[in-house]
Amino acid sequence: MNKLPALTGWTWLKQGAGLFRQQPAALTALLFANILISIAISAIPFLGGLIVAVLIPSFSMAFMQACLMIENGQRVTPGVLLTGFRKPAFAALCKIGLVYLGIGVIQLILVQTTIDPEALQEMARQSRADGQPVMLPASFMLSMFLTVVLSLAGMMAMCFAGPLTYWQKMTAGKAAFYSFFAVLRSARVFIVLLLAWFGIFFAITVVLSALLGGSNLMRVLLMWLMFLFILLLQCAMYAAYREIFGKPQVQDVAAKVDLTK
Repeated sequence: MNKLPALTGWTWLKQGAGLFRQQPAALTALLFANILISIAISAIPFLGGLIVAVLIPSFSMAFMQACLMIENGQRVTPGVLLTGFRKPAFAALCKIGLVYLGIGVIQLILVQTTIDPEALQEMARQSRADGQPVMLPASFMLSMFLTVVLSLAGMMAMCFAGPLTYWQKMTAGKAAFYSFFAVLRSARVFIVLLLAWFGIFFAITVVLSALLGGSNLMRVLLMWLMFLFILLLQCAMYAAYREIFGKPQVQDVAAKVDLTK
């Protein structure tokens, strides 16, 4: 894991866009298939939402594998949806999903045990009545700080845990460890990537809003734009994985796509 210059984040975004341009329809179909499957599972009473959270790494591997196939000049087929559900990787990916779920549970416990909703509502009423800002309690500030730190640490640990488990056969704990420190070591690069990604999205949104206002067409275009940028970020994350950990080795590799273009 070599130290990378900050502008590499912009390079990853361009490489992700290059991958997306190769097979936009296939990647879009893959995204909607994942969304529909998640909605169907979420409909299961009581356990649906928990199951979806555990399966997040398995769902995300479909995009990683699709990007690898595109880079290798292969056609993305519906079978790629099953990438993260094949043995023996499925069990390890579910363990990562359990870690993801555990982080969410800890965050929920932190919020519920340290924040009194009624007290916050009373403070808000006083603030509106007096016209003066009210100081938030220390417990609230500490809870928010811990929640943000935990969320950030969780995202860093989960960022590459799935592909490391699937492609490099790491255990869930080892994959989370390597993922966390890979992101930490390249923090400046990921900041540039996210700022560029959000900046482009924001700029396009502003232009569309100026041209179309609050029309129904604007809302439809905004929804599609959100889907497009989700896919763009997924492709950029594959480029990041490839740069940091090396390209996954597979057999029967077809003609390659040059990511540097």
